[in-house]
Amino acid sequence: MAKRILCPPIRADVNLKFRQAPVDLLTDFLINLNKINKDNLQGLSKCSGDFKHKRLVEYVFLITKELRLDPLAGYHAIELLQRFMVSHLTDLLATPTPPGAATDLPGSYEEAIFDKLKDKFHLIIFSCVQVASKLSLHSQIIDNNTAVNFLHSVGYSVSKQKLLESELMVLKGLEFRLNIPNPLTYVEILLEVLGHNEPSIPVERLHHLCHHILQFVSLQRAAIYDTLLRTTTQCIRPSKEQREKFQTVTEDCMLLGVGVITVATFILNVRNWEQVIGELSHITGISMRSISDFARVTLGHIVGTSSPAK
Repeated sequence: MAKRILCPPIRADVNLKFRQAPVDLLTDFLINLNKINKDNLQGLSKCSGDFKHKRLVEYVFLITKELRLDPLAGYHAIELLQRFMVSHLTDLLATPTPPGAATDLPGSYEEAIFDKLKDKFHLIIFSCVQVASKLSLHSQIIDNNTAVNFLHSVGYSVSKQKLLESELMVLKGLEFRLNIPNPLTYVEILLEVLGHNEPSIPVERLHHLCHHILQFVSLQRAAIYDTLLRTTTQCIRPSKEQREKFQTVTEDCMLLGVGVITVATFILNVRNWEQVIGELSHITGISMRSISDFARVTLGHIVGTSSPAK
């Protein structure tokens, strides 16, 4: 991986200044980010991505927008929600069935767990957003008064005590491991790297476009990755084994980051397309073919030439 340079995430609501971070600092960031991505791909759960459904992502984005939070908080909340729910459900379903539960409760014990969880799921989602807001340097923190008022405005009557209990449950479920990289972090860091390596690339303008493209990909995640799977396997109906192996692709934040930037480049100035793909491949070690495939599939969905996944 050549030219390993990186910088901390850049925010959309502040005065952006690219190409100013020291090379040594950028190198350390890139090495660390690449390691985190690889470690994450090696330890994937079978449920990875299950809580990144379009409606859930849209719900988080709407909360973020309504409360005027930094976009980074929304993407971070989605990652926190995914990890918490997998951990929480694993713990719940691993707990031995209480004596008499099968007869005292309608349906199976597992169904009862899901029914109970369904009642508080909206609060879990909001708690993930609230926690994420406290981790963003450029995002206003959602205090309990704001939280209670917001939830009441959307039809949920929640006490401050319940709010605190939900937030603590999320924190404990995550074992207080909250520094989780998210797709927007990868996009912005790679943009900084690209701008440092190739000063002629208008990364400031790409940054604005990337926000819209990343949001589109996040909302159309299932359809885009299904098309990408069929493209790479050359199979109309991929097998269960192929889908399981493809999970490392759907959870690869580095690939998502370079793909989003490449799509933005195509839209902004197609003449820079090959140059940017080559440079991003050089930076990340991801093949030009993989970057190009991801970008072409995404562009196809943007212009409506790809059929959504069913």
